[in-house]
Amino acid sequence: MTNQEPGIYTGAVGNVNAKSAYSHSFGGLSDKTPYVNGWTGVDVRPDLKTAFDMGFKAMTTTTGGAGTAGYAMIPIYLDPRIVDTTRKFTPLVELIPRVTNQGTTADYNKITAKGGGYTAAEDAALPETTDTYDRASTAIKYIYAVGRVTGQSQAAYPSYILEGFQPTGSGLGAGSPFSSSGAPNAKQLEVIMKARSLREKEEDLIINGDASTTTTEFSGIVKLQSTTNVVDLSAAPMTYDDIETAVRYAWDDGGRPKIAVCSSAVLQDIRKLMIDTFRYGPTDMAGGTLPFGVSASLVLQTMVGPIPVIPSMNLSNTSGAKQIYFLDTDFIEMRVLQDMTYEDLAKTNDSQKFMLKIYECLIMRNTAFNSFIDNIA
Repeated sequence: MTNQEPGIYTGAVGNVNAKSAYSHSFGGLSDKTPYVNGWTGVDVRPDLKTAFDMGFKAMTTTTGGAGTAGYAMIPIYLDPRIVDTTRKFTPLVELIPRVTNQGTTADYNKITAKGGGYTAAEDAALPETTDTYDRASTAIKYIYAVGRVTGQSQAAYPSYILEGFQPTGSGLGAGSPFSSSGAPNAKQLEVIMKARSLREKEEDLIINGDASTTTTEFSGIVKLQSTTNVVDLSAAPMTYDDIETAVRYAWDDGGRPKIAVCSSAVLQDIRKLMIDTFRYGPTDMAGGTLPFGVSASLVLQTMVGPIPVIPSMNLSNTSGAKQIYFLDTDFIEMRVLQDMTYEDLAKTNDSQKFMLKIYECLIMRNTAFNSFIDNIA
């Protein structure tokens, strides 16, 4: 490197001005000038902006740590809304009548045969006829959801909003059938979540419960209806005539179905049938409002009157195994010994443990009043 003049050096990469680096740091101060002396009260650093640019590292988004909560200088601003990505609609929990029940079994009588009337000749002997009665008994089953909240989480959790959480309908029609629910602390959040899980379990049991394979469950619609009044398509596509035939089966046995329950794929099949068969437009299918805010966006006009179709998230969409059930809800009940109840459990650690419970079972007092189409392609 060749010296051209004081402070200027020439090399292979060009000229280097050492004085410019000095002036960038200390401006017009002469070399060897004291600029900080706490004993004499001298501190000219505020006037040396470039000195601070050079002497102190700029703060960036990773200062204090690379993005990990608890290390980075920028705190995490968490959205107070929580979305339940596992949510399920539970229309049957609300649509099936809930009836109080004394005792741990639901017992009822039914007439299985009538002696009937007869004709006779004038002044003939008049023998009596005998009716046949039967007693049915279904065991109440017990459903639980258990939660626990530590003292630390109770102290630290902020308030949350469970967005789109509480179902208020079947999921058909425009708009959201879910409403939000506030959770001001950790325990309230845990209680609400366990309540939802209990309702979803109840909905699943109403459809798919099977006491013969799982003794702690009550049997649901699929198990109780079994093969009574079935139109078995054996993996063939459903036609509108199949719907009419299934409804007729229930009518012939004295039933008057009030609602139909099917998978979402079957609901789609029916909409296509109505468009193709009756030249309906999608808006023509709307109509009817069920109790508890459940909108009926598809209503079948049948020989027993209008039957709203409700999709269930607990029935299969698999081709060849799809089903639709036509139910006379006047004779279907949830027998309830004790409805949903909160209860604290024993405290052993720095936490609060609790349970929610329901004692109930489903009864179908006469399955012949219902019918269904099975194994739809």
